[in-house]
Amino acid sequence: MAPTVVLVHGAFADASGFAGVIRELQAGGITVIAPPNPLRSLTSDAAAIGAVVEAVEGPVLLVGHSYGGALITQVSAELDNVVGLVYLAAFGLDVGESCASVQEPYPPALLAKTSAPTPYDAPAGPGGPGGPDLYIVEPQFRETFCADVAVDVAATMYVTQRPLTLAALTENATAAGWKTKPSWFLIPEHDNAIAPAAQRFMAERMGATIETIAGSHTVFIAQPVAVAGFIHQALAG
Repeated sequence: MAPTVVLVHGAFADASGFAGVIRELQAGGITVIAPPNPLRSLTSDAAAIGAVVEAVEGPVLLVGHSYGGALITQVSAELDNVVGLVYLAAFGLDVGESCASVQEPYPPALLAKTSAPTPYDAPAGPGGPGGPDLYIVEPQFRETFCADVAVDVAATMYVTQRPLTLAALTENATAAGWKTKPSWFLIPEHDNAIAPAAQRFMAERMGATIETIAGSHTVFIAQPVAVAGFIHQALAG
């Protein structure tokens, strides 16, 4: 039985960004699910994705972009039907690390300068710690996040970006599924949101199959055929 591909989006975006990749995978006969990521906390977001994966009959290949990589890392350790992990410009955390702390040894990416807290606090509630949300400011949104998409597309992405709680970036992982499951890691050479050097450190540490690609943090939007091809490699592996 061929694995179902579950695509997990990251911060400042939603699952619609995977549209091109979804079309390519579906054209190859692959079943795809792209659930919403609440972007509230590492623990609760991972639980939300885990509930989706548990409901899938048969094997699952988890694909995470950016912060979504932290979620697939966290939740996959306890899901028997997950057969592999694919990281797209993503966080592959170890136990005790956060998305913030794993980047500290490396020169800060542009995102560190172009993200800002909202003037309001995110509402606290189930799975949500409250406190400010983070978003990317307008003047450098495209350069930071999606430098290889058209200007009008980037303008729409800016307006529709979904903020992430600051607490989610600083919450430590308590599990790391890549320690027991095979992994693949695609590193965009021109990523201004997560430093490519930090990505390579995480990819090499997990023993992932690594490829680099000339593209931005959202290379899967600009180059869906190439990214879908990388996911097909993981499916074949």
